[in-house]
Amino acid sequence: MSGEMSPSGKRPASGSSPERRASHADRDRAVDVLRIAAGDGLLTAAELDERVESALSARTVGELTALTADLPPVSTSTGAAVTEVKDVLRIEGTHSGPVQRGGPWVVPRRLELATAWCEVTLDFTQAVITQDTVQIDLDMQGKTLTLITKPGIVVDAGALNLVHSKAKIRQASGPGTPVTLRVELLGRKTHGRVVVRPARRTFRQWLQRKPPSAPAVGRP
Repeated sequence: MSGEMSPSGKRPASGSSPERRASHADRDRAVDVLRIAAGDGLLTAAELDERVESALSARTVGELTALTADLPPVSTSTGAAVTEVKDVLRIEGTHSGPVQRGGPWVVPRRLELATAWCEVTLDFTQAVITQDTVQIDLDMQGKTLTLITKPGIVVDAGALNLVHSKAKIRQASGPGTPVTLRVELLGRKTHGRVVVRPARRTFRQWLQRKPPSAPAVGRP
C-alpha cells in the first residue's frame, strides 16, 4: 500500500511489504516512537501502555505501522535526530510504564518532568546537544529518576528540593574535563531516588578496563 508507513513514522522503501515479519529491532523502533509521542503529550499514559503492549506482541510490520500511523514521523540522518530544538519539553505520566529518552534525542532548552510513580531515564550519552545548559524542572513523585552522562556533562542538583528522597550523583567528568553541557535539576522530588551515573561499561570494555565511550553527537 502506498500509504503505509514504517514503525519509525517513515514511508517504507519501494518494494517493501507491510506483511513482512517484525523483528525485535522493528518492535523497539515502534516503542521508541510511541514513548517520544507520549513525552510530547500526543498520547495519554493509558494509550501508551496499550500501544506498547500491542507493539511488543506484534508479528508483522503492518501491525506496528497501524500503531504509529497517526503520529509525527521520527527522522534520522547519519544517526542523529533531525528535529527543531524545543524551548520547553514537558513529560507527564501517572502510574504508566517507564519514560525513557535515549539514543540521538535532541536536548531541549528546558525540560519539565511531571510524573507520579513512573521510572524516568534520561540518557545523554548520544544526545544531540545544542546549548551549554539545560534546566530540568521536577514535579516528580515516587520511583527513580536516572540521568546517564558522559565526560563533559555535569549535573548540578543544588537547587533540587528532596522530600523523603535520596540523590546519588556520580559525575562522569574528571578534573580538568571541558564542560559541554551543564544539567541543572530544579523543583521537587518526593519519595524515591535521583541517580546520576556514567554509562556502564560493555563486557569488552570491562575486560580491557577501558572507560565507556559514545559517538560524538554535539553542537554543530
